[in-house]
Amino acid sequence: MTEIFSDTGFRQLTQMFLAIIFFHTSEYILAIAVHGKSRVTLSSLLISKHYALAMVISVLEYLTEIVFFPGLKQHWWISNLGLIMIVSGEIIRKTAIITAGRSFTHLIKIRKEDHHKLVTEGVYQIMRHPSYTGFLVWSVGTQVMLCNPVSAVAFAVVVWRFFAERIPYEEHYLKQFFGRQYVEYAQRVPSGVPFVT
Repeated sequence: MTEIFSDTGFRQLTQMFLAIIFFHTSEYILAIAVHGKSRVTLSSLLISKHYALAMVISVLEYLTEIVFFPGLKQHWWISNLGLIMIVSGEIIRKTAIITAGRSFTHLIKIRKEDHHKLVTEGVYQIMRHPSYTGFLVWSVGTQVMLCNPVSAVAFAVVVWRFFAERIPYEEHYLKQFFGRQYVEYAQRVPSGVPFVT
């Protein structure tokens, strides 16, 4: 039980909670900066019941493994790789939000608004859905950083599957909004989520 309070346990859990706090706080602040305080709700924190449950399960996995298999948490190169993934995912996602500006929303728009424009510059030249790529890298990175093998695989599968379903739905509306311009863009630029075209 003392392993939980070891330097390893303290470092990894502190990094995990700081990553979560920074991610959600910065999402909320960016939403206010881009859309104005009156148009932003707490849903911009992006915390759902399923997400909270997944994070609780990952902490339970961590605590179980550090008590029964403390050596599993001592792979610093894996933990540091996860930390790099967290920072990289944050940079990709926040760059996407800033680049898209008012065209970025947390909820899929089913009606085109006057300010909507097809964003193809910056990080959008490399991938069509950089915010999804960033979140996928960030979320899996939180589990790699904790050296949580079960949660790392589970997060990768669940988050990938979520975006594999969401991207075609979102792109249906983007094709309606922007027509041939979006179709040509989609043919040139990959989605950014592996195996999702």
